[in-house]
Amino acid sequence: MNQDAAPVILIDDDRDLLKATAQTLELAGFVVSAFSAPVEALARLDVGFAGVVVSDIRMPEIDGLQLFDRILKVDQDIPVILVTGHGDIAMAVKAIKDGVYDFITKPFAADRLVQSVHRAAEKRRLVMENRALRDAAEQAQDGLPLIGQTPAMERLRRTLRQIADTDVDVLVTGETGSGKEVVASLLHRWSRRAKGNFVALNCGTLPDTVIESELFGHEAGAFTGAQKKRIGRIEHASGGTLFLDEIESMPPSTQVQMLRVLEMREVTPLGTNEIRPVDLRVVAAAKVDLGDPSQRGTFREDLYYRLNVVTISIPPLRERRDDVALLFGYFTERAASRFRRAVPVVPASVVRYMREHDWPGNVRELAHFAERFVLGLEDLAETAKAEPASPDTPLPERMEHYEASIIRETLNRHDGDVRRTIEALGIPRKTFYDKLQRHGIVRSDFSR
Repeated sequence: MNQDAAPVILIDDDRDLLKATAQTLELAGFVVSAFSAPVEALARLDVGFAGVVVSDIRMPEIDGLQLFDRILKVDQDIPVILVTGHGDIAMAVKAIKDGVYDFITKPFAADRLVQSVHRAAEKRRLVMENRALRDAAEQAQDGLPLIGQTPAMERLRRTLRQIADTDVDVLVTGETGSGKEVVASLLHRWSRRAKGNFVALNCGTLPDTVIESELFGHEAGAFTGAQKKRIGRIEHASGGTLFLDEIESMPPSTQVQMLRVLEMREVTPLGTNEIRPVDLRVVAAAKVDLGDPSQRGTFREDLYYRLNVVTISIPPLRERRDDVALLFGYFTERAASRFRRAVPVVPASVVRYMREHDWPGNVRELAHFAERFVLGLEDLAETAKAEPASPDTPLPERMEHYEASIIRETLNRHDGDVRRTIEALGIPRKTFYDKLQRHGIVRSDFSR
């Protein structure tokens, strides 16, 4: 069965005609649910129904026009095609004015019905896509939006709603670019702490000598260069939410102090013995599985268990490919508005690339891809045309594919950091940039 086939609800009290019409539509590629009673068909309809209703008019209990009125109350955008053997022109005119998609008189050619259902199904598909994009826009935040219709994303949003107002500390895990800060931001916005500050700190970007001052604050003269008092991120987040990204990079000495903050809800700035109470929720994010000792490294086990009250895992984009087109649509609309460009027509090569690409940079990589697409950059065409190497591909081309995949994987592992990537690959800087250009790889897709 074609998973993309449009569903059709077919209603006719003439069982022989019902069976014959259902076979006609099934041969045309539709997924047909046939009913002889309109009430049974109505029970199958809701706003999520993605197809077309085809119904006879002259039926006992509820006729086709009454059925249409009830469908309008469910969703006024569901296309309804009415069929009658009486050729009532006045009825047809009224039905069309009321919003019936099409009115077909018996006897009719099979092609007449099939073509009408095809057009109605396409209209319904566009309606559903536009609704999805509107929903995506409503979910969008200032950063990367938490967009998706796959079961995994629906479960994620449902979980966030359930725990947002519980005030428990949360550990968020996910690959680079998957949207960990978006999750933290939503937990803040959907909680009673929304009026407080949302304070974010990336533990992996600060030197060991600076991170303690950033977190805990300091008094004037606490250390060389501390010319005036500074409120730390923890204290600034009091009343709101503190988001600690890449917490696995936090120095061991700082982890000890952070553990005390989580247990006692108090902070002592550098250069003073004063203990200040703080009222905050902590959301921490990690790119690795802190529950796995082999990945945890120097991260303290007791701090992990203190943070691990609730753990939320964000699935990578390659595991929810059905969300790629929806995300791409949102990002192209946003980019077109930002760059004041029209949204280009999406060629088949780009659709194929989006379907086949593994998106190691996840949602962030897709957002940058959409921006380049809207801007019409030259390297996009080569990227979109790229196909996975098959067993019949000549060896030199297969080696090129393999080399490109290694470079992408290494960039992803090091968050796009050129120095660390070059060291891991063991090649000169100039060679590295030459290879990026040859393979159409954009380093910024992997940067934080």
